[in-house]
Amino acid sequence: MSGEQVDLLVGGMTCASCAARIEKKLNRMPGVEASVNYATEKASVFLPDGTTLEQAIAVIEETGYTAERPRPPEATAPDAPTEQDPEVASLRQRLILSAVLAAPVLLLSMIPPLQFSNWQWLALTLAAPVAVWGAWPFHRAAWANLRHGAATMDTLISIGVLAALGWSLFALFFGTAGMPGMTMNFSLTANPEGGAHEIYLEVASAVTVFILAGRYFEARAKKRSGAALKALLELGAKETTLLRNGIETTVPTASLVVGDLFVVRPGEKIATDGTVTEGNSAIDASMLTGESVPVEVGPGAAVVGATLNSGGRLVIRATRIGADTQLAQLGRLVEQAQTGKAEVQRLADRVSAVFVPIVIGLALATLVVWLLLGAGPVVAFTAAVATLIIACPCALGLATPTALLVGTGRGAQLGILIKGPQVLESTRRVDTIVLDKTGTVTTGRMTLVATAPTAGTTEAELLGLAGAAETGSEHPIAKAIVTGARDRTGDLPTPESFASTDGLGVQALIDGRVVLVGRPRWLADQWAIPLPSDLQAALSSFEGQGRTVVAVAWDGQANGLIAVSDTVKPTSAAAIAEFRRLGLRPVLLTGDNEIVAAAVAAEVGITEVRAGVLPAEKAEAIRQLQSEGRVVAMVGDGVNDAVALATADLGIAMGTGTDVAIEASDLTLVRSDLVAAADAIRLSRRTLATIKANLFWAFAYNVAAIPLAMLGLLNPLIAGAAMALSSVFVVSNSLRLRRFRGLTLTVAPTHTGALHTEPATVT
Repeated sequence: MSGEQVDLLVGGMTCASCAARIEKKLNRMPGVEASVNYATEKASVFLPDGTTLEQAIAVIEETGYTAERPRPPEATAPDAPTEQDPEVASLRQRLILSAVLAAPVLLLSMIPPLQFSNWQWLALTLAAPVAVWGAWPFHRAAWANLRHGAATMDTLISIGVLAALGWSLFALFFGTAGMPGMTMNFSLTANPEGGAHEIYLEVASAVTVFILAGRYFEARAKKRSGAALKALLELGAKETTLLRNGIETTVPTASLVVGDLFVVRPGEKIATDGTVTEGNSAIDASMLTGESVPVEVGPGAAVVGATLNSGGRLVIRATRIGADTQLAQLGRLVEQAQTGKAEVQRLADRVSAVFVPIVIGLALATLVVWLLLGAGPVVAFTAAVATLIIACPCALGLATPTALLVGTGRGAQLGILIKGPQVLESTRRVDTIVLDKTGTVTTGRMTLVATAPTAGTTEAELLGLAGAAETGSEHPIAKAIVTGARDRTGDLPTPESFASTDGLGVQALIDGRVVLVGRPRWLADQWAIPLPSDLQAALSSFEGQGRTVVAVAWDGQANGLIAVSDTVKPTSAAAIAEFRRLGLRPVLLTGDNEIVAAAVAAEVGITEVRAGVLPAEKAEAIRQLQSEGRVVAMVGDGVNDAVALATADLGIAMGTGTDVAIEASDLTLVRSDLVAAADAIRLSRRTLATIKANLFWAFAYNVAAIPLAMLGLLNPLIAGAAMALSSVFVVSNSLRLRRFRGLTLTVAPTHTGALHTEPATVT
């Protein structure tokens, strides 16, 4: 079905049952699929062809709420003061004034020595504004819901507060509670001896304060839980230095277009994604990827907007701007994850949708049963009001979205993007993790790792001549030799002539010597230069370790060997050990030959290897593991990994990989580090555990508290405090995810990470 997916900001929701009502109304529209999230106050709506956005907004407004398209974020100066949220500010003001008025009422009602003659009329004067004005948000929402034939948590609170106030007014004006000298005693349970001389002004005022406090802390915590995403989206530079016709001009970042050149000086943020055209520097991407080590960049290197230039002056050509930048894409992925719903949340939503009517029915039943049992109106009224107040579905509604909001936001700060709540369940069940080799376990770049010069040849001479000969070649092996030679010997001589034989080797004239660098078989067949026995032994040793070997010859004889290899990332071995600690069985899956694959696997501690697997066969290898009863996660970065990532139960894409691989995955790692994969699984499992803990306590609270209230064992004051605390507990528990830290692993040196020389003495 074709159509449009839109997001709407929904106003006026006060609990999870509000979200459930809106979702139910929207889903009744033909072809519409909607998901409403109470914590983020957003509705994600699929509108089929023929259904307009205005129609969806009209349905939400008819239900008693407001809806509008999210406004684009406005650019603000870095030092601009943060504007306080009006909802939080209003709740704070209402809470403070209500608490000031309610405190004397509570003290007078609970402490008999303070009860002077006619104290009850002072209590009424103080409590009435709290029960009416302080609780006005609840009364207003309850009335709006009543007009639409619905009931929410606000209905329970409003009925409870007004019932307590109404009973007190009746007792004061028509009973004996208004007589001079009236006294009261506070009890945790209902007083069977009470009657028309009992007032409940302390209940009406204190319950209002407790619930206002819970609503205030909940609203403030919800804003804080989304702070990670807000901080992520605000990372970008607001201004940049445009370079045009040699003239530098300061312009807003939003005015850049693809192809513009802009200057980034040391200490400045890179304005947008681009390619370095001039200069060398180190880029600190920690604020975006969580990776603490700066990355060296030079001409031709791709850089990402919002990262920090910590070295020299750079001139960058913009390649992606606005909504196309990596930062904007990360923000969209996180927002999509936060607005989704896990299966456990859908259960909580269904419970919340029917919860309020059931509670009202239970409160009425409690009132009737106590009256029929002859317990007296005070006991019946106390039990009924406590039942109304204690039963709050808010904790249920907040359990999943707040944890998801904080978890995904914290993940974004660490360079981990969780695409949706369903991913969390997958991370719990995964028992096998399949790793692509090139670019995942290894760097994906050839590096000079070892030499074997003959007797009479120094390593510097071997590398200097081989590096000089390879300067004219663009082959990855040649580049590795040139880079390694320059790092170890300094400047290289310039060849007087150069010739290349594709795929076999090169020849060059250097300082009057003909230097040959290439495959040992090429030297033997083409130039009749065989390897001596000691170099043959070194060749066998290198190849047995899965390295690529080239021979170097001059003056008509072989003078040494150079080994290059795709080196293992420094943190890979430590990450594999962490996978095992998490209960995951690592499997190396690669298209390389068995010798190379076995060498890499041995270095990082993997015992199960599947080598020689063609790109088209990777998905089949995943399915084979699944057929053995394993729940498989796959980590990859290339186009050839996309199908396997989609086939796996959990796909994890390296953010440095292709867009196809990232699109096919469930988790995306912004930094190319296997440790980030371990962090992603740890964070996902921690978030899921937090959701389940929240749901457990929310359900347990209601299951335990409602029967106590119905039995008359809870004073409405205690019920109100407990109800407010349940929501605050759930949100506070979720906020603990903000303290999640990525792993700091001790990196052991690997034998392929440093150059070493093997003796090859020729007699």
